[in-house]
Amino acid sequence: MTDFYGIDSALSEEERAVRDSVHRFVDERVLPIIGDCYVEGRFPRDLVPELASLGVFGANLPEEYGCAGLNNVSYGLIMQELERGDSGVRSFASVQGALVMYPIFAFGSDEQKRTYLPKMASGEIIGCFGLTEPDYGSNPAGMITMARQQSDGSWVLNGAKMWITNGSTAHVAVVWAKTNGDKDERSIRGFVVPTNTPGFTARDQKGKLSLRASDTSELVMQDVHVAGDAILPKSAGLKSPLMCLTQARYGIAWGSVGAAMACFEEAASYACNRVMFGKPIGAFQLQQARLAEMLTEIVKGQLLTLHLGRLKDAGTMTPQQVSLAKRNNVSMATDVAREARRLLGANGILAEYASMRHMANLESVYTYEGTHDVHTLVLGQAITGLNAFQ
Repeated sequence: MTDFYGIDSALSEEERAVRDSVHRFVDERVLPIIGDCYVEGRFPRDLVPELASLGVFGANLPEEYGCAGLNNVSYGLIMQELERGDSGVRSFASVQGALVMYPIFAFGSDEQKRTYLPKMASGEIIGCFGLTEPDYGSNPAGMITMARQQSDGSWVLNGAKMWITNGSTAHVAVVWAKTNGDKDERSIRGFVVPTNTPGFTARDQKGKLSLRASDTSELVMQDVHVAGDAILPKSAGLKSPLMCLTQARYGIAWGSVGAAMACFEEAASYACNRVMFGKPIGAFQLQQARLAEMLTEIVKGQLLTLHLGRLKDAGTMTPQQVSLAKRNNVSMATDVAREARRLLGANGILAEYASMRHMANLESVYTYEGTHDVHTLVLGQAITGLNAFQ
């Protein structure tokens, strides 16, 4: 029902096959349990080996490192289908691939790539991405986490990171720290830090009303000693972690469409089956208007992400184009989820229906990986050439 513009015809046979295999997995393994996971506040860890066997971790990275070697449209379709299940499931895969495997691939040494990427692709090693800090969310350049090099070439890390997906389950963390004083963002470097290193702790974030089927943590580093080869040698300045965020935001642009599709399909089915005043509520003009508006916005989002994926595969995609897609699609999906919840009436607040769960999750997605307002300013600068951040 959501392929109103026949977008399937614009996909290759391989792209459709990838999407369909993940679609089946979500239907069979995620949807039957995710409502309970959300209510209980737990991530379904038993799905990790199955996700790995599907090849979703670092799916667009080269096969020589045990990854699937798919194109970026296929990767986007994977994110779409995972978030059709739940934002927490998509977030896990997105962090593993775009925020941990990607920086190791892009900025790591050959030894780091050989050591970590195959085991991360197989799910044997889980990673997290440590950039955001308690006082420096939208301003990563202000980070105060420090890495001091010792006379023997090793490093000592001190600082804290906040809102870290996979933090309490990760075996390694890609931690970003300043290496030359707290005012010098050019000295920001990435480090691969085993989470069992003395002085490294991960504390679960309590009281979440969103992304409840996801592990979210605070990372604290107190005199964490790592070897000299823990540094990602090709990382240099704030540009490096921002490149990682571009990869993740690309996946989010697709994933949010999947959440919107799930909400629309639920609402459309409900409207055709829920009888009120002697006829299905889908026969009333108000509900038809709701459904028409939802579908229109979803189709726009689908076309936007597909073209963005083609640009990425062609090597011409820009970070500003990703900002536009992330900003538009997450806002769209949030609106669709809210309208779907309203169409469901009182039943819409129950965990057996997906719309309110998606609505709550999307409020977090609206904020993380660059808030809606930050992406607005990114686009404003692209349009005018004027920096409104300062």
